[in-house]
Amino acid sequence: MSDNHSVEALTTILDSLDALVYVADLKTHDLLYLNAYGRRLFGAADGRKCWQTLQTAQAGPCEFCTNSCLADKQGNPNGVYVWEFQNTLTHRWYQCRDELIRWTDGRLVRLEVATDITDRKEMEQQLHEATRVARELAHTDELTGLNNRRAFLAYSEQSLKRSSRSGGVVSLIVFDLDFFKQINDQWGHEAGDKVLQAVARVIHPLIRSGDVLGRIGGEEFAVTMAEACHDQALALAERLRKAIAEIRVPYHGHTLRCSASFGIATEAGREIKLSQLLLRADGALYRAKDDGRDKVSSAN
Repeated sequence: MSDNHSVEALTTILDSLDALVYVADLKTHDLLYLNAYGRRLFGAADGRKCWQTLQTAQAGPCEFCTNSCLADKQGNPNGVYVWEFQNTLTHRWYQCRDELIRWTDGRLVRLEVATDITDRKEMEQQLHEATRVARELAHTDELTGLNNRRAFLAYSEQSLKRSSRSGGVVSLIVFDLDFFKQINDQWGHEAGDKVLQAVARVIHPLIRSGDVLGRIGGEEFAVTMAEACHDQALALAERLRKAIAEIRVPYHGHTLRCSASFGIATEAGREIKLSQLLLRADGALYRAKDDGRDKVSSAN
């Protein structure tokens, strides 16, 4: 086969590929070859630079150019460099296979074969988003949007460990809506759900960003306050109690109200146990209920 026929055959093969193939001068970035796939996307090379033709808004060689990865310290080709990239002009994702080859005149040039992987990338992103949502749902109370019991316990344990390492102080507030069963019995569970959602909306803005808030039971909530003394917890509990007492929930021509009873436990040192804090706070909560409800009680 003659050289001309060999070139024609190679050109036919390269032009039939469903992938971008181009060659650029290693030093000047002059675009020396662009196959049919590339010409359809970017137009003819026409003596332009690769960064002028294949990308957009580039004032010079691309910052992400991989030329420096294609040669060893002696300047010799060191094999294929594979990477993934979202094109700045088409916004399509490509898997790029770059390497140095000798051009017809003997100089080193950059050869890139870029395959469109946008569909795969979109599937990966969708899977990542689905995984993120599933993880959130696994840790979120569906009704109120707060941490569920499992997430509350896990995040609280992390908070306690951080405080324990420094010998800090931690406070735990638990609170329970008073006579909540009567709301469900008289008005139905839909009404009870609306009350719980109203409580969540009201209390969430009152919680410090570093604290852990969760719905840990049917009508029971809790807050773990790292680096917070008893007086700080007491002040927050009183703010929460007053805010809940002011809630008014319209329901089928009626107005639903609620109140809550609170228990507080505070510990300091390097051996703080969440289970002990919960037990003590629960004990204080029951004393608040025995004392007439809509009150705040502290553990001994």
